[in-house]
Amino acid sequence: MTTITILPPRAATLKMSADNWVLLAGTTLIAIWLVVTLAAPLAVLLIKSVQNADGDFVGLANYARYFETPALVQSLWNSIWVSLLTTFIVIPLAFGYAYALRRTAMPLKPLFVALALLPIFAPSLLSALSFIYIFGNQGFLRSLLMGETIYGPIGIVMSMVFYTFPHALLVLMTALALADQRHYEAAKVLGTPARRIFWTVTLPGAKYGLISAAFIVFTLSVTEFGIPKVIGGQFNVMATDAYKQVVGQQNFEMGAVVGFVLLIPAILAFAVDRIVQRRQVALLSARAVPLVPERNRTVDAAATVYCLLVGGLIAAIIGVAIWASFITYWPYNLSLTLKNYNFGNYDSAGWKSYWNSILMSSIVAVLGTAFIFVGAYLVEKGRGLAFGRNLIQLLAMLPMAVPGLVLGLAYIFFINNQWNPLGFLYGTILVLAVNSIAHFYTVAHMTAITALKQVDPEFESVSSSLKVPQYRTFQRVTVPICLPAILDIAVYLFVNALTTVSAVIFLYGANTKLASIAIVHMDEAGFTASAAAVATILFLTALGVKIAHLLLDRLVFSRFQAWRRR
Repeated sequence: MTTITILPPRAATLKMSADNWVLLAGTTLIAIWLVVTLAAPLAVLLIKSVQNADGDFVGLANYARYFETPALVQSLWNSIWVSLLTTFIVIPLAFGYAYALRRTAMPLKPLFVALALLPIFAPSLLSALSFIYIFGNQGFLRSLLMGETIYGPIGIVMSMVFYTFPHALLVLMTALALADQRHYEAAKVLGTPARRIFWTVTLPGAKYGLISAAFIVFTLSVTEFGIPKVIGGQFNVMATDAYKQVVGQQNFEMGAVVGFVLLIPAILAFAVDRIVQRRQVALLSARAVPLVPERNRTVDAAATVYCLLVGGLIAAIIGVAIWASFITYWPYNLSLTLKNYNFGNYDSAGWKSYWNSILMSSIVAVLGTAFIFVGAYLVEKGRGLAFGRNLIQLLAMLPMAVPGLVLGLAYIFFINNQWNPLGFLYGTILVLAVNSIAHFYTVAHMTAITALKQVDPEFESVSSSLKVPQYRTFQRVTVPICLPAILDIAVYLFVNALTTVSAVIFLYGANTKLASIAIVHMDEAGFTASAAAVATILFLTALGVKIAHLLLDRLVFSRFQAWRRR
């Protein structure tokens, strides 16, 4: 005879109550974290923009003064047209490169992908420093500019193209990765020329990716600070205006206004991108046949030559910066030396700024990954508490539309406000880390959400029916399954925190200067070779971390993800 044991109702209630309390506590903590690190600083920045120097409310007077100042309005126009020009250059270049990688059978694709993604691991200032050595007043190719100067819009656009190219490429590679081969076969059967197939089948299928890539490039360009600061000369843009208002003139109210004006194009671009993505439809149906590129000697050869040119230029630009960091005295003494790496001779922080960057980036990678993954888990797998989970999701999307420079400005006013008990943290590594986590939160959160959506909710249902606490299911099932995504998030946060400038330029202290900030200061002091040396060290460090990640990822898959293989 089978004996069935039934738990007493009170025990079951207590069990469920414990899980609910854990979920409630976790959701509350993550929501508070996001409010304090994102919403509150931006609210304080908005309040500061409508106050005068004495803290009195003046309404829109500061904004009126901004638009009545010709120099500031000119900077706004400069930012917009430079960003538009950068976008119009990058998108065709990146689309051609992505098309070669996804729609042709050319050889050496992994090599070309690696070359194209190299700028992601370098500080944005590296390209500006490299172009100074190539086209600057003492540059070896300065004659190609035909009397024009690299210090201005020409240099900014060239550096922006280098900096934003891989970001557009990643989006376009995804857009071109999927297609239904039946469409192409039908077009060929009907005798449609290859050019017409491209315009009527290929391009419409990738239009949403093209639009998203364009808005990403525009947003990155309009909010970039490091490049115009290094190579912009007297050509002002909004990002450098905000820096000058706060650091140069101590005009905090106008700095807040510039910050919010800088926020407008970024928010508009983000909003339009969201609307466009909602209209996107699936390119592959259940009966679709995935497109497999056919070999064509002419097309494959042309694609190979194109990728060699673009990838080679990217490698050459990085190579020039690395080479210049070893030059004794450009351009008069080209012998190699290591003296430029003795950073103490060129910046008071010396090598300490590098180790500060390593420490800060490590904190961002560890704490940021934990907070972001737990927050995504509560949003995706939590039961009930709809308001808290929706609040987390809303706030998690906010950083995508907030430029790093604006967030840095917001932190200045928020941390240093007289009513804020956290003021003692200003200038510490912890504030720099928290700011960086907030800045890069959205992409990491979306990565975690994507990974968690792949985990069947049945795991939680079975665990609940077996009375297994949800935290144990999270520990033993969810985390191991999502471990590759967790590693991706950690590396993404580390690399971006290591190379960022705009988000932390206002927040460092005397003992917490970061290497990316040291690059700006060395360049301002005329020590361009040492600035290139710091940029080189950061690039090699980020690249080394990514290579280590790939090796670790392979180890993770081979040992803990064996169930994925058939």
